[in-house]
Amino acid sequence: MHTVLNAWTASPIQPAITMSSKNDIEEVISPSNSRDDEPAVVRDGNLAYTYVQAGNGSGPSYQEAVGAPVESKSPLGYHVGWMTVIFLNVNQMIGTGIFSTPATILRGTGSIGLALIYWTIGFIMAIAGFSTYLEFASYFPNRSGSEVAYLEQAYPRPKYLMPIAFAVQSVFLSFSSSNAIVLSRYIWQIAGKAPSDWELKGVAIAAYTLAVICVIAHNRYSLWAVNVLGVFKIVTLIFISIVGFVVLGGQVSSVEDPGQNFRNSFEGSSTNGNSLASALVNIVFSYSGYQNAFNVTNEIQNPIKTIKKNGIISIVLVATLYIFCNIAYFAAVPKGVFIKSNEVAAAVFFTKVFGKGAAETVLNVLVLLSAFGNLLAVLIGQSRMIREVGRQGVLPFTSFWVSTKPFGTPLGPYLLKWAVTMITIVAPPAGDAFQFVVSLKTYPEGMFHLALAVGLYLVRRRFKRVGRDRTDFRAWHVLIILFILIQVYILVMPWFPPAGGATSGTVSFWYATYCVVGIGIIVVCGIYYLMWMHVIPKWRKYTIKTEIVPVDDNGATTHRLVKVPLDQLEDWKKNHGEAGNLTQIRSRA
Repeated sequence: MHTVLNAWTASPIQPAITMSSKNDIEEVISPSNSRDDEPAVVRDGNLAYTYVQAGNGSGPSYQEAVGAPVESKSPLGYHVGWMTVIFLNVNQMIGTGIFSTPATILRGTGSIGLALIYWTIGFIMAIAGFSTYLEFASYFPNRSGSEVAYLEQAYPRPKYLMPIAFAVQSVFLSFSSSNAIVLSRYIWQIAGKAPSDWELKGVAIAAYTLAVICVIAHNRYSLWAVNVLGVFKIVTLIFISIVGFVVLGGQVSSVEDPGQNFRNSFEGSSTNGNSLASALVNIVFSYSGYQNAFNVTNEIQNPIKTIKKNGIISIVLVATLYIFCNIAYFAAVPKGVFIKSNEVAAAVFFTKVFGKGAAETVLNVLVLLSAFGNLLAVLIGQSRMIREVGRQGVLPFTSFWVSTKPFGTPLGPYLLKWAVTMITIVAPPAGDAFQFVVSLKTYPEGMFHLALAVGLYLVRRRFKRVGRDRTDFRAWHVLIILFILIQVYILVMPWFPPAGGATSGTVSFWYATYCVVGIGIIVVCGIYYLMWMHVIPKWRKYTIKTEIVPVDDNGATTHRLVKVPLDQLEDWKKNHGEAGNLTQIRSRA
C-alpha cells in the first residue's frame, strides 16, 4: 500500500479523487485529517487553489498554486503589534509633504475653501485604497508583500508574467533618493550652510546608510524606532494644530486678522484643469502609505482584524491632522503670502507666529525626524515586497533575497535598496536628470495599482466560482470603483501639457518623457517574458516549473524556477504537488 507524503510537512496526502462539474470546476477530496475537512486542492479550469495556513492566527485559506509558498512560521517573527500597524502607515504617509505641499495645493486650487475640500477628498481616496487592499488581505491573510502577492494571485495566467513585470519595477526602481535628499537639505538648514551639490549628496548618502544599518541590525528594534518617530510626528502636527486654534482665538499678537482667509474662502478658485489635476495628484501622494502595514501581514497576529481597526485609525488620525494643520497655516499666513512664498509651508507658519531664530531650528529638527521616520517605514515595507518577489522564484540567487540570516532581517532586499538609492543619488546630476529618475518610478506604479484595483474583481469572481468567496472583509463597490478611477486619473493626467507648453514641466525636455519610458519598461518586461518562458524553452525542448525549497532553518521557504526537459515532464509531475512541493512514495505494512 502506498501513501503520498509532503516532503516539508511530512503530512500524508491520500490519492486524489476528482469530480468534474459543468462549469469545469473540480475539487480534490481532502485527507481525513485535514483541518475542517477542507479540500487539499480546489480546481477552476487550469487554475489550482491549494489549502495553506501560516502561524499568524489568520486561519487557513486558499491561494493559486503558482504563488510563492506560504511560510507556516514567519522567519521575521511576529513583532508587528497594533501600534506598529498604525505607525508603519503614519510614518510613510507623513514624510515632509505636510510641511511643504499645502502651498503647492493652494496654488493649484486657487482658494482656501477648495484646498480644504481637496484634503478631505484625499481622506476618502485613502479609505477607498485601504478597503481594496484589506479585501485582498482577507483572501490571502498568510502572505506579506501587499501588491506583490495580490497581483500574483489576481493574474496567475500567463504564469509568471505579472511576477516578472513587477520584479523589474521593484528591483530597478526601488530607490528612495528623493527622501534622502530632502532629509539632507534639512540637516544643512540646521547647520546654517548652503551646501554644494556633492555636500548635499554626501549627507544624503550618510543619512540613508544610517537608516539601512538600523533596519538591518535588528528587526524588533527597528520597528520600535518606527513607533517612537511616529509619536514625534503626531506630537509635532498636534502642536501645529493647537497653535493654529490659539491663532484663530486671537491670542497671537503677530497675526492681526486670523480669520481673513476664511471669509469668502472660495474666492479665486481655479478653473484651470491642469492646475486642479496637479493639485489632486499632490493630494494622492500626500496620503500614500496607508497600505504599508499590508507589507508585513504574515508578521501580524490575527492580521485582518488588527489591520482593519488600526489601519483605519492611522488614516483618520493623519487626515484629521492634515486638515487641522492646513487650518493653522491659513489662520496665521495671508493667502497672498502663502501662495507666493518659495519656503515650505510650515516654515512660513512658524516664522509668522514665533519669528525667526530658534523656532526655525526647532522646526527643521522636527521635520528631520519626520523624514528619517519615513525612510525607516519605507525601508521596512519595501524590503518585504522585494523579499516576496524573491520568493516567487523569478529573480536569480533566490536565497539572497529570501534568507533572514544572520540578523533575522531581510538582508538582501535592504542591500538592494541601499545600492539602488546610492546610484540614483550619485549618478544623476542635479536638475533634470535627477527629477526624471525620480518621476520615472511613478508611472509604472500607477499601472500596477490600476491592475490591482481591477484584479480584485477577478479574484472575487474566481473565488465565487469555486465556492470560497467568504472573507473577513468585503469592500463596497463604490470604494473599489473610486480607487480604479483614481488610478485612471493618475495615468491620464500626465499626458496633458502644462500651461507653459510641452517643455515647461518639471524638466526642460518633453514633459511626458518619463511616461513613455515607464511604458517602455513594461513592454521590455513582456518581451523578456516571452523569450524566457516560451521562445527559448520551445527551442531547447524544456519547460519551466516551480518547486518549493527551504532556505534556512528558521522557516523561510521559497519557490525556485527549474528547467524540466519535456521527456522528463511526466516523472517530474509525479514527484511534485500542485504548488511545486516535492513528494515521495513510501511503503508501509
